[in-house]
Amino acid sequence: MCMLHNQKLLKTGNLYLKVLHLHAGLELHLKEQILSHQALQEALNDPKNGESAFKHLKQQASILGNMEKLHLLGPGRCFVEFGAGRGKLSHWVDVALQNVENVQFLLVERATTRFKVDGKHKRRDSIFERLQVDIQHLCLRKVPILETNKLPVVGMGKHLCGAATDLALRCLVESYTACSDGENEEPAPKRSRTDQTEVASNNSDYNESNKEDCKPVAGIVIALCCHHKCDWTHYVGREFFKSVGLGPVEFHYFQRMSSWATCGMREATTKAPTSEEREDQTNDTEGHEETFIKTEGGSDTLQGILTVEERKEIGCLCKLLIDHGRIEYLQQRGYKAALQYYTESAVSLENVLLTAVPSPSLMPVPTT
Repeated sequence: MCMLHNQKLLKTGNLYLKVLHLHAGLELHLKEQILSHQALQEALNDPKNGESAFKHLKQQASILGNMEKLHLLGPGRCFVEFGAGRGKLSHWVDVALQNVENVQFLLVERATTRFKVDGKHKRRDSIFERLQVDIQHLCLRKVPILETNKLPVVGMGKHLCGAATDLALRCLVESYTACSDGENEEPAPKRSRTDQTEVASNNSDYNESNKEDCKPVAGIVIALCCHHKCDWTHYVGREFFKSVGLGPVEFHYFQRMSSWATCGMREATTKAPTSEEREDQTNDTEGHEETFIKTEGGSDTLQGILTVEERKEIGCLCKLLIDHGRIEYLQQRGYKAALQYYTESAVSLENVLLTAVPSPSLMPVPTT
């Protein structure tokens, strides 16, 4: 038992050094871009909103502010909200676009959701549709409203949990973007799960000659969450990990150590949540940051050797490495992608926002 314990210490210690080395080489320092949007000002100033609701409103306001900064809030768009839950993010985008025409919303959620806010739309002409489906089974080009109207897509999500982020990126960048717009297009032959995994992971399969046929998404804005629930099978950044000499074993350890980023908050969450907080966490996907405060079994291997602050630092670095792989994936697919802190850690422990817009080279050349 003692020898096994020492082996675990050595393994974790080596991974710790590798994380620090990679961080130094990649310069993973995120800028702070905490914004707001006028659509939420009335709600933010409403004293009836409790502390939990206020925190969610601040996050939604910053997400909308970042979307506006990227010129994603405009007419002729279909906003696809992944992990939509009650649909609050789509609701606020609808409020922000109340004077804009030709806008539709597609809310994707695999679970049955109570207390949806879909009925609170400000505009009668906005199109809202829900799809109860797992993201990995979703092909956007086969969704009727997208197939009919062919509007540019803006993919968005608030606290999109773990592997769901990678599945959403694949759904947008591969199953939608890389499809031809030809009306007589034949469906692609079905592949086995193994074949799909290999094709999806091989960035070199992206065919430059097909750029003119691509319909890139207008943008992607996702507030990231629950890195400890990521999965190597679905992870889009595998090529990055391989390029720095890492594989599924190291990813598994980084994934688990990412939960250390919140281990210092364990004592602060012993009080019972209010009824309002319970409603948010039970009926919405917005309470995810509260669910991983208890670290996984076995993650206390270095307790007594590393301080809480050191563990938190390692956890944050592991999260950044996983997210950097996602950024490289998007960049290699022709997108300008970035990570930024979109809210204070006191508002949400999961305060990193991934954004991406197609680079000019990916956009189709206008015909004269």
